[in-house]
Amino acid sequence: MFKCCLHSQLQFRSETSLESDHLMGSREPIVLIFLILISTYESSAKGGIAEELNEEFTEGLLLRPLPDRKVLAHFHFQSSVPPTRIYGRHHHLFPKSIYQLVNKFRVREMELSFTQGRWNYERWGGYDPISSSSAKPPGVELWADFDVPLDQVDDSWRNLTHALSGLFCASINFLEHSTSYSAPQWSFHSFAGKLRYGTLPREAVCTENLTPWLKLLPCRDKAGLSALMDRPSIYKGYYHSQRLHLTSDDFGTAKSNAGTMLEQTLTVVLQPNTLGARAMVSGKTLQPSWSLNSLFGRKVHGKCSVSKSSNVYVQFEQNLVSELKEVRKKSEAPESGILIHDDFGNNTIFEMSASPDRVVKEVENLQKEDSSILLEFLVEDYNDSKPFDLGLRWKLPVVWSCQQAPLHASRFLMGSGNERGAIAISLKSLSSNNTPTVGCCEKGSQLRINIFQVVPWYVKVYYHTLKVFIDGELQSTMENIEKIHISPSEDKVSPGVMEMILRLPCGVITAALTLEFDKGFLHIDEYPPDANQGFDIPSAVVSFTDFQASASFEDNLLNKLPILNELQERKHVISYTEVLLVPLTTPDFSMPYNVITITCTVFALYFGSLLNVLRRRVGEEERRLKSKAAKKKGPLTSLLSKLSAKLKGRPVEPPETPSTSPSLINNKLVLKVILVAGIAAGWQYYFR
Repeated sequence: MFKCCLHSQLQFRSETSLESDHLMGSREPIVLIFLILISTYESSAKGGIAEELNEEFTEGLLLRPLPDRKVLAHFHFQSSVPPTRIYGRHHHLFPKSIYQLVNKFRVREMELSFTQGRWNYERWGGYDPISSSSAKPPGVELWADFDVPLDQVDDSWRNLTHALSGLFCASINFLEHSTSYSAPQWSFHSFAGKLRYGTLPREAVCTENLTPWLKLLPCRDKAGLSALMDRPSIYKGYYHSQRLHLTSDDFGTAKSNAGTMLEQTLTVVLQPNTLGARAMVSGKTLQPSWSLNSLFGRKVHGKCSVSKSSNVYVQFEQNLVSELKEVRKKSEAPESGILIHDDFGNNTIFEMSASPDRVVKEVENLQKEDSSILLEFLVEDYNDSKPFDLGLRWKLPVVWSCQQAPLHASRFLMGSGNERGAIAISLKSLSSNNTPTVGCCEKGSQLRINIFQVVPWYVKVYYHTLKVFIDGELQSTMENIEKIHISPSEDKVSPGVMEMILRLPCGVITAALTLEFDKGFLHIDEYPPDANQGFDIPSAVVSFTDFQASASFEDNLLNKLPILNELQERKHVISYTEVLLVPLTTPDFSMPYNVITITCTVFALYFGSLLNVLRRRVGEEERRLKSKAAKKKGPLTSLLSKLSAKLKGRPVEPPETPSTSPSLINNKLVLKVILVAGIAAGWQYYFR
């Protein structure tokens, strides 16, 4: 009976299992279809996001004629990638090395520049976005903001400097020591104490730094506008600055879709090749004519294949446009303005080799007769069979001046000698200043100036000696200083930092600040290889917070182009002062060599004489002297002595020679040893 019950239970379980298997078999297609629908929906959603947020690369070139017969060329490249949480870690256009730096050291914002030469604010302008963003101090400038705790910022900075040093073949790793960088509080950039700033004024910039910079571009220098970067043409210019600006919000709490953006700019001031004598019209010298081939030795054969946009712009500044209209009136040219599209082909003042695709006028100055204009040329319409070689030829002489900053800033040293001195920062109003003063007159008729200065620790600045002079008269310090922060230097630990907001009257002509200092002493291991040249004090940063350099254009489509976004972005007017060269007390590095040489000579004489005395044998010396005396006698005397000895049956005896006794020889040796030992002891006692 038990077997029957067991058999019935097994049969029942087998039947129920078959039914359940049958039901599951019928449900599997429904589940699979449901999963497929969900996956397709997610993939379509991600695909839509990927279409909206994708990697982009753009390139642009801005050309601007300068008043001193030179040409400004400003290259602009921008690479952007969506946030990692949306786009992932696999990139097609964005450089992997830069993304690894951002991800490894959690860099929120960073700017690195390599500059050769100094920007001429008086001739090339100081009140435009390019001079405020791309006019950098000589050498290397690096600042970075990190998204890490405060106690880890210094370690992240050191690791970042080593990584950038290997990436760009430069000595950026010298900024790892605390004596080489500073932590600005509010004057330079405000990032809650997580920003670090450092400069290397003596760093030499060459093609070894430009080649790694070009490798970050998708097409490098093989195609697109970067193909114009011929090394000899660029480095023979008067000014050259390559800049790398990085921003990232991957570590922010807000779910922004900005992602990571890398901006690369190269600013060059070139002198066009003028063959023969300068062209003269009516006794005046014409501006030199130029083209892309004459400036760079190359032509553009099309855009980079992965670039979203590739445009070339020629900018005529406001003062230049005003002068062009005056020249046109004097030359009795037709009334057709230079802003008309058809006028650029047959213009009475200048002639361009190609007609622009668009002419854009500045919006903010539309109410005025004179405003800056942009001529746009599309590079994508050209190829190898039809290269792009933009040229500009002047027909009439034109003289103009660039817009200047509210005050021209310069810095110099006072005093003489290797003990004391003073640093002076001079602010002077230029007579040709066309900058509007609305920004300062709206706030109590005062001009606010922000000064940021870093001084090495071996230049011991006494900040209590700060003096302010306005129009040659000494002023009360606290009346003209709105805010100040001073971080005194610490020997071999940190440099001195001064951050200050200075208030000046709106109609000021000249102003000056002076600070006294003493020169310190360095250890012999702390001197640079060329110590007699002097020691560099980095450039001071002077910014005018009430003035913003920007340009707005009437075409809304231009807002999507990064190179024009740079021109339209509102930035404070910034100027960098000169790099100061301070001579310090420097030892004669040849003296250690002389001391080592003399000491080794004395020791060689001492030990050589001592070993000679210790190893000399008196008996052998006497026999040697007798043999020498026997050789001095004639052959006849020696023959007679031998013959007489044989006749007498006696052995032949050597002739007696006058020789010193052993006691006398020993006394002389002892005197020599004592004399040498006394000389050595006196030498050692004297040099202790």
